[in-house]
Amino acid sequence: MNGRSPLSPGHHAGDARRAPMKAAVLRQPGLPLRIEDVLLDEPSEGEIVVRIEAAGVCHTDYHYMTGQMTCPLPVVLGHEGAGIVEQLGPRAGSTVAVGDRVALLWRPRCGECDACVSGNPVMCRLGRIQATTGGLPDGTSRLHEGAEKLHHFLGVSCFAERVVVSEKSVVRVPDGVPPEIAAIAGCAVITGLGAVLNVVEEAAGKPLLVFGAGGVGLSSIMGARLVGADPIIVVDVDPGKFELARRLGATHTIDARNGDVLERVLDIAPGGVPWAIEAIGRPSTLEQAFSCVGPQGTVVAIGLNSATATFAIPVNELVQRQKHIVGSLYGSSNPRLDLPRIFGLYLSGRLPLDELLGARLPLESVNDAYDQLAAGSIGRTVLVPGGTS
Repeated sequence: MNGRSPLSPGHHAGDARRAPMKAAVLRQPGLPLRIEDVLLDEPSEGEIVVRIEAAGVCHTDYHYMTGQMTCPLPVVLGHEGAGIVEQLGPRAGSTVAVGDRVALLWRPRCGECDACVSGNPVMCRLGRIQATTGGLPDGTSRLHEGAEKLHHFLGVSCFAERVVVSEKSVVRVPDGVPPEIAAIAGCAVITGLGAVLNVVEEAAGKPLLVFGAGGVGLSSIMGARLVGADPIIVVDVDPGKFELARRLGATHTIDARNGDVLERVLDIAPGGVPWAIEAIGRPSTLEQAFSCVGPQGTVVAIGLNSATATFAIPVNELVQRQKHIVGSLYGSSNPRLDLPRIFGLYLSGRLPLDELLGARLPLESVNDAYDQLAAGSIGRTVLVPGGTS
């Protein structure tokens, strides 16, 4: 407990709504996001207001923008963010205080459901409630435009100047960690790095293969180097990303457009690799990853696709070579433990997360940012909403 009253400085219990703010709204898949003046309700019980300092441009939002995945509309997008706590709602303040810097989590932890109690908080029941209702953990929204209700995206909606989120959806950020780093750590980094730290076992001195050199794949590469995997092999179709991949720990890079990927992997790791991280989410690359792992090898799938996407695997190879395929959501992490660990590794110089950062753009350039992402931009673009330092 921090000893602060729920009516700490910044809390205004009598205000029904605050002044309009700018937010990026998705009204229809296939159409650009619209920067609109949105009203944000006062926080309810257990909720806080966070002024957004940085919001990462993640491919997951793009799936919803294109209609590959669906959510309640209209919705304020953005789920990879960081900012400063401005206000506490009733009964909030057990873990954060006004003025604290926090990273936002798109998977809260209630601490009471079977998943949380069994040590698998990324499967907390609150995550499903937020995803299906387009609300906060109680299923309701704090976002409006006039009389029209807008929805939250994964309980975050950080493509906006401010957010109301559950206190269960934030982790404090220590001094020395920039907002951009805190933002990407809360999604891309914990997803890619976590898949290595929490799923991959006994990797030191053994080959590890990563499909995809975007923000999540690059985080997996850093994780592979951190645990001592060798060689670290990276497959992508954009050779422009290979220089950064090598700086972050890749020992070998394979351009999937040239030659047979399996053959080239076997040249580096005869017999196949024990671990393959698939950070793209395409059926074709999942099938390639499966072919590249050796006997008793494991494919760790962390990329997303459309809700109906499937991929084929040869049954006899699965059985006779005792191969495994596992999914890893959010790095199979416990964010309240793993994010502080990530911040500590960054501050000690062991995780060069600054290398992941790409362009820094205003919120109004969100559509340009996604055009660049679709074109294969290098590094994680971060949006900086107006009015932040």
